[in-house]
Amino acid sequence: MTDKPATDDTTSTQPANTMWGGRFQASPSAIMEEINVSIGFDKRLAPQDIAGSKAHATMLGDRDIITKADAGEIVRGLDAVLAEIEGGTFAFQRSLEDVHMNVESRLKAMIGEPAGRLHTARSRNDQVATDFRLYVRDRLDGFDFALKRLQEALAAKALVHAGTVMPGFTHLQPAQPVTFGHHLLAYVEMFARDRGRFRDARARLNESPLGSAALAGTSFPIDRHQTAQALGFDRPMANSLDGVSDRDFALETLAACAISAVHLSRFAEEIVIWMTPQFGFITLSDKFTTGSSIMPQKRNPDAAELSRAKVGRIAGAFQSLLMVMKGLPLAYSKDMQEDKEVTFDALDSYGLALAAMTGMVLDLEPVPDVLAAAAGRGFSTATDIADWLVRELKFPFRDAHHVTGRIVALAETKNATLDQLSLADMQSVEPRITQAIFGVLSVENSVSSRTSYGGTAPQNVAKMAQDWLKRLESERAAG
Repeated sequence: MTDKPATDDTTSTQPANTMWGGRFQASPSAIMEEINVSIGFDKRLAPQDIAGSKAHATMLGDRDIITKADAGEIVRGLDAVLAEIEGGTFAFQRSLEDVHMNVESRLKAMIGEPAGRLHTARSRNDQVATDFRLYVRDRLDGFDFALKRLQEALAAKALVHAGTVMPGFTHLQPAQPVTFGHHLLAYVEMFARDRGRFRDARARLNESPLGSAALAGTSFPIDRHQTAQALGFDRPMANSLDGVSDRDFALETLAACAISAVHLSRFAEEIVIWMTPQFGFITLSDKFTTGSSIMPQKRNPDAAELSRAKVGRIAGAFQSLLMVMKGLPLAYSKDMQEDKEVTFDALDSYGLALAAMTGMVLDLEPVPDVLAAAAGRGFSTATDIADWLVRELKFPFRDAHHVTGRIVALAETKNATLDQLSLADMQSVEPRITQAIFGVLSVENSVSSRTSYGGTAPQNVAKMAQDWLKRLESERAAG
C-alpha cells in the first residue's frame, strides 16, 4: 500500500471533477460549486461511509467480482483513511464535493489502482442512503441511552421526594395537592413513550439500501444480505427505487425528536417558573444558572430556557424535510442533499437539550416548606370535601360539587382557608356535615387518600419509583 500525503484544497481549479467528470469538459461555475458542495456538513458521515465501503468491498471479493487481494487492499486502505480522519490529519477537499469522493480520492492516493474497483456495483445514491441510515441509527441508540439516564435521575429523585407535598395545577391554577415525586414520575412515563418511538423508528430504519445502486439494482452478482448483515441491518430493502429515495427514517426520527423535545420543553418551562421568587419551589446551583451583566442579584435559569427553545429548531427541521420530500418523484433527486443539514442540526440540538435537562434534574432541589405552604393555598382540598360528602353522606357528586362550591365561597368571604372554617361555618351551608370532615382537609391527608392506581399517595409514588429504578437497572444489566 503506497501512501501519498493528503492535501488541502478549498477551491476548485480542475476542469472537471475527476471522479465523475468524463462527460464534462469545463469546470462548474463558482455558484454551481457553492450550491452543489456538501463536504462542509456531510463529512461527519465519514465513519459510516467507510464502514459501508468496507462491507461492500469485502462482499465484492467474496463474490469474485473483484479479487480478494484487491478487496483486502481496499479494506486496509479504508482503515488507514479512517485513522487519518479520527486523528484530525485528513484534509477534506471542497473540489471533491462530498464525503464519498473525499474518502475514495484519498484511498486512491494511498493504494492506487485497487481503489478504482471499490465503486463497482454501487452508486453514490445507495451509498449516501446507507451512510445516512447508519448515522441516524447511531444517534437513535445514543438517545435511548441518554433518555434512560434521564429517567433514572427522575425516578431516583422521585423516590426521595415520594412524600414531599406540592400543589398540582390545572390552567396553572392550584387544583389538588400532589407530591413532588409524583410530578417527576409523570415525566418518567413521558420519556418512556419517547424511547418507544425511537425504538420503533430504529426498527423500521434497520433495512439496508446498499446494493440498490443508482435506482435499478445492478447486473453484478452481489450479495445484499451479506452487506446488510455486516452493517448490522436486519435485511436489505426489497425495492431498489425505494432504497435510494426513502427518507422516511429521517422524518420519523425527527418527528420522534420533536415530540420528545416538547416534553423536555414542558419540563424546562416548569423549572423556569419554579425558580422564580414568586414560586421559589426549587433551587438550582451555579452549574446550570447564569448571572446578569447589570443586576448582581440575578440567578437566571438559562440552561432551562435554552432547552425550552430547542424544540423550535427540531420541529422546524421536521417541517423542512417534509417540504423537501413532498414533491419529489422517484428515485434520487439532488434536492435530497438538503436532508442532512437540518437533520444534523436537529439531532445535535435534541442531544444537547437532553443532556442539559438530565444535568438539571440531578442538580435541582425542591424546597419542601415552600411547596407545602403553596399546596394548601387556593382551596386545593375542595375536591376532598366533595368526595367526603359523597362517601359519608351519600350525596350525588353533582350535589356535593355544588355544596362544596358554596363552602369555598364562604371561605373566600372570610379570607380563610378551608381548614380554618369552623364546623358551624360548614353546617351553615350543609347541616349534616360533622366534625369528621376536618380529617380530609389537610394537604397531607389529601395526598395520602389518593391510593388509586397511578395516584399521588406517597406509598404509590415510592413503589412506582422503585419499580422504575428496578426496570431501568435490569435494562442496564441486559446491555
